[in-house]
Amino acid sequence: MRDQKKALKGIKVLDFSRIFAGPAATQVLGDLGADVIKVEEPARGDEARYLGVTDAELQKFGGVSPSFLALNRNKRSITLDLGSPAGRKAALAIAAKCDVVVHNFRLGAMEKFGIGYEHIKALNPGVIFCEFTSYGKQGPMSHIGANDLGLQAHSGLLSVTGEPNRPPVRVGTAAIDLHGSLALVSAILAALFHRERTGEGQIVETSLLMSSAHLLSYFYTEYWMDGTVRKPMGTANHLSVPNQVFPSSDGGVVIIAPNDEMWQRCVKALGEPSLGRAEFATVLGRLDNRAMLVEALSAVTRTMTSRELVERLGAVKVNVSKVNTVGEAADDPQLAAIGGVLEFEQDGRPIKAVANPFNLFGTPAAVDLPPPDLGAHTDEVLRELGFADAEMTALREQGAFGKAQAKKSA
Repeated sequence: MRDQKKALKGIKVLDFSRIFAGPAATQVLGDLGADVIKVEEPARGDEARYLGVTDAELQKFGGVSPSFLALNRNKRSITLDLGSPAGRKAALAIAAKCDVVVHNFRLGAMEKFGIGYEHIKALNPGVIFCEFTSYGKQGPMSHIGANDLGLQAHSGLLSVTGEPNRPPVRVGTAAIDLHGSLALVSAILAALFHRERTGEGQIVETSLLMSSAHLLSYFYTEYWMDGTVRKPMGTANHLSVPNQVFPSSDGGVVIIAPNDEMWQRCVKALGEPSLGRAEFATVLGRLDNRAMLVEALSAVTRTMTSRELVERLGAVKVNVSKVNTVGEAADDPQLAAIGGVLEFEQDGRPIKAVANPFNLFGTPAAVDLPPPDLGAHTDEVLRELGFADAEMTALREQGAFGKAQAKKSA
């Protein structure tokens, strides 16, 4: 489908990133038509290839983890040993021919390899050089590495997650990684637009710290205004009542009625007169009487099934959602109906994956390539970029693509 109209057709991305945040960003670029060249360590590859699975599960999944399959479609994989002079030489030569370079190495690593921004810019002035770090490039913590959970802790997200008076609970997904990946995509697209108008490249930077702070932005502003430090409230929310999970006879549902009109519709739909008491009639009244309202509403909801509650409240435009398992949510027909599920084959096996969180109807995204095998496109990519066979052979013998390949060639 690469010949179809694509928003980023003709854009070449050199991707040194691994695990979640960087690969999630470059997958979006690949879905939009960019040619994403994924650089991986010889023999080992991106650690996400075997992340979170046992040996038995890895075999069941065809030798690659679900995490890798979820975040690496529409990419071609090459192996480069950046620890060897030949590998660094090849990396710089490739970067000189790419529009965008992305990495999430620790601070200073790209400069050490001789493929930092200034190195590439000297050969390719229009390059957009993208860096994804833990705590940013400046400041007293810039040298410290971290992952998603580390920034959940540092940012304060853990301190507002979980039940009151109990230990903190991590957000169950890599929320900061994936939020940051979309921030990086936004910045790359802005930089490409600027280059289209001016011809100028630039450095693009984001970090787990910036992503986590953005997620907590309204908590921080409230603190800066009056010193309020919010505490965990389970599934409840300090902004309005009701705004949390309520029990049903077979599970639970989220009910959110933030304004007076919606609350009145909620009361009417549930058919319980006691919910219409004067103390609950206004937004401020419901906040002041939170515990009383939650108890009264719970007494009503636990007599009904989740489906009944969703049908009753949904029919009158009250915000309501059943608490699903991951499996129930993945298979819910609504996700497929909005184009949220992709299907493709990898090595003859059917794979389902989540689509990008947006749709473009003039230049739609599509799956052109399944997640790549490690190093599967090394020769193909190098030839396309103008490397002669003799040059590729010399690089291979010098260990550019890994020691094993160098020995094999010898």
